[in-house]
Amino acid sequence: MPYILSDVWTWDMWFVDDGHEYHVFYLKASRALGDPNRRHFNVTVGHAVSDDLRGWREVSDALIASESPAFDDYTTWTGSVVRAPDGTWRMFYTGTSRAESGLVQRVGVAASDDLYTWAKSSTEALVEADATWYEKYDGVAWFDEAWRDPWVFADPDGDGWHMLVTARANQGDTDSRGVIGHATSPDLQDWTVCPPLSNPGAGFGQLEVPQIATIDGRTVLVFSCLHGELSEDRRSAGEHGGVWAVPVDSATGPYDIEKAYRLTDESLYAGRLVQDRDGAWWLFAFHHVDDSGTFIGTLSDPLPVGWAPDGRLHVSDGQFDHLA
Repeated sequence: MPYILSDVWTWDMWFVDDGHEYHVFYLKASRALGDPNRRHFNVTVGHAVSDDLRGWREVSDALIASESPAFDDYTTWTGSVVRAPDGTWRMFYTGTSRAESGLVQRVGVAASDDLYTWAKSSTEALVEADATWYEKYDGVAWFDEAWRDPWVFADPDGDGWHMLVTARANQGDTDSRGVIGHATSPDLQDWTVCPPLSNPGAGFGQLEVPQIATIDGRTVLVFSCLHGELSEDRRSAGEHGGVWAVPVDSATGPYDIEKAYRLTDESLYAGRLVQDRDGAWWLFAFHHVDDSGTFIGTLSDPLPVGWAPDGRLHVSDGQFDHLA
C-alpha cells in the first residue's frame, strides 16, 4: 500500500539507508489548508522509517522553518542526505525567506548524529545561484529564482563532493533555460558554484529533483518536469510531463538533456531511485494527480526498474510501457 497520511499531503521525498533502517524524508502540509497549492508555503520536512521500503512508520518531523531573520525563515524544501567522513549525517535542503516572499531559493545544511534530531548549521545560506551562469530573479523571465532540490554525492574518484541543483541558465529562450546546476566541495562545508552540467535549450523550463545513480554499471540522471514547464516547442509537439531519465557517460557530467525520455506520466512526480540491501533498484515518487486532475499527495509503493534492450531505464512492471 502507498504511504498515506490522512491529515497531510506528502510530496517530494529523499531516502537514506543507515544499514538498519530505511529513512524517507518528505515535504508535508496539512490538508486543512483546503487548497493544495497552498502547501508549498505551509510546509515542514517529515520523516518515516521502514525495514523493507514498503511499510513505513512516521516519526518526528526533521526540519521546520527558522525564526526570522534567516534565509529559510519561510520554507524548508527538498533536499538529500549523505554521511560525512566523520560518521555524522548531513541534510542539504532548500530554503526561502519571508523578506523575499519565497521567490529566491538557496541551499542550507543541517547535521545529525542519528538521522532523527537535526541542527541547522547557520541562518545564512550555504550556496546560492551565481549570476555568472545562472538566472537571477527579475520578475520577468521566470516566476522564481530556481536554486533548489540539492542532490549531493561523493565524487566517484574520491575527489570531494558534488551537488546537483534545479537551476536556470541566464541565457537562451526563457521557456527552455532549465539546467542541472552544479557546485563542488572538498569537505561538505565550503562550496564553489560551477557552470551547469547541462545546456539550456533542451526544451525544459526547469528540471526538478535531480538525482544521479549507477545501476548495473550504467549511470543515469533522473529529474521531473510537468507539462506546464516544458518549452512551447515540446508542448506544441504533444509532449507531456512526468518523471524523466537520461543515460549519461559520467556521474559528474556533462548531461545531454535533449536525449531525456519519460519514465512515468504525470500521475507520478518527483521520482527517486533507491537501491535495497539485496541490490535491487526501485523507483519511488509521489502520487501527483488522479484522472480528474485533482492533487493526491501520497508516497508511492516502490516500482521495479531495469534496463531495456534499447539502453533505456524503464519501470519494469509494465505500468508505463505506453510511454515507450
